[in-house]
Amino acid sequence: MKKIILSTLFVAALYSCKKEGQKTEGTATTDSLSVTQPATPEEAGTYIPKEFSPEKVTEHLAKNNDTLYVTNFFATWCGPCVKEIPSFKSKMDELKGKPVKFTFVNLDDKAEWNTAVKDFVIKNNLGGSVILLDGQKLDKNFFTTNFKEWTGGSIPFTFMRRGDKTDESLGMLTDEALNSKIDSFLKQK
Repeated sequence: MKKIILSTLFVAALYSCKKEGQKTEGTATTDSLSVTQPATPEEAGTYIPKEFSPEKVTEHLAKNNDTLYVTNFFATWCGPCVKEIPSFKSKMDELKGKPVKFTFVNLDDKAEWNTAVKDFVIKNNLGGSVILLDGQKLDKNFFTTNFKEWTGGSIPFTFMRRGDKTDESLGMLTDEALNSKIDSFLKQK
């Protein structure tokens, strides 16, 4: 019963972010998570993300090496989430070939995965950079295990990790904030 209540609260909190119909257009993607990358740009536009369990996402968030992992939690109906995607994509292109991996964790309802999410991934050419996470499977432990501050109450949320250093950002990141955070991680030795 407790798990059902927590899941319902999580979904309700996610829906508190306003839905907006505005979508953005973008460019090619770079490496992310351990999702298979498309071989050609055409495949990137038609790639359908894979579902990951909360445990698999936890494994990704815990990676502790010299690579900078930038993980953004978003939904297609969330206006601020959609508005910040071009900044991430620009940074992905700028850092192509560097030890930086961008992952976008989609939190849309499972019923939207083959429609709205698929259309969003294709339109924004995000290819293998998006993974699907069923919010109904998340509980309080997922948040307390992975984050210092984020309780799952709202999105967008961005988590960065390189080695033992982490950063959590709740809300939409501006170009300047994203660049500053990534630059500070890349300067660290």
